[in-house]
Amino acid sequence: MTLDATARESNLRDSIKKYFTDNIKGTEGIDVLYDIGLATPNLRNKDITRWLSIGIGNSSRQTISEVLVIIHCVQRKDTENRKLSQLVDKVMNLLLDTTADGDGIKRITLYQSFPLPWTVIGALMVDDIIVSNDLEGMDDSNYKTLTVTLKWPAKV
Repeated sequence: MTLDATARESNLRDSIKKYFTDNIKGTEGIDVLYDIGLATPNLRNKDITRWLSIGIGNSSRQTISEVLVIIHCVQRKDTENRKLSQLVDKVMNLLLDTTADGDGIKRITLYQSFPLPWTVIGALMVDDIIVSNDLEGMDDSNYKTLTVTLKWPAKV
C-alpha cells in the first residue's frame, strides 16, 4: 500500500518551499535558502544584506499532523535592527490571516508535487508562531528566528 499524498514528507517540503519562494523571493525579491542554517546566499558579485533561511524541523504524522518550520530572518548593515523588524513583519504577514472576513487561521496550500502536474490536496494551517529576541550572527548580521507550527489533516 502506498503512503497517502497528505502524509508524504516530499509533498510537505515542496509545498512549504513553493509558498515562501513564490511570496518572498518572487514578490519581494528577498533570497530564500532552505535547510542550511544561517548560511549566506552564495551569489557572485552581489552584496546580500537580507535573506531568509528556512528549515523543516520535527514533525509528527497522525490524523492531525504537525511540523515545525524554523525561519531565520537575517539582515546585515542594520545597526538598530529597523530593517530586520521590517523583514520579520513581511514574514509575519505571510503567516497571519489579516483579512477582515477570515477566521484568523492562515492556510498554506498543500500540493502533491509528484507526479506532475502539481495538484492541490489540502492546506497547512498556521497554529503557533514563536518569535525570538534579536540575535547577532558571526558575520555582522542580525537575525530573529520564527518557530512556526503548521498542522494539517493527513491520512495515515
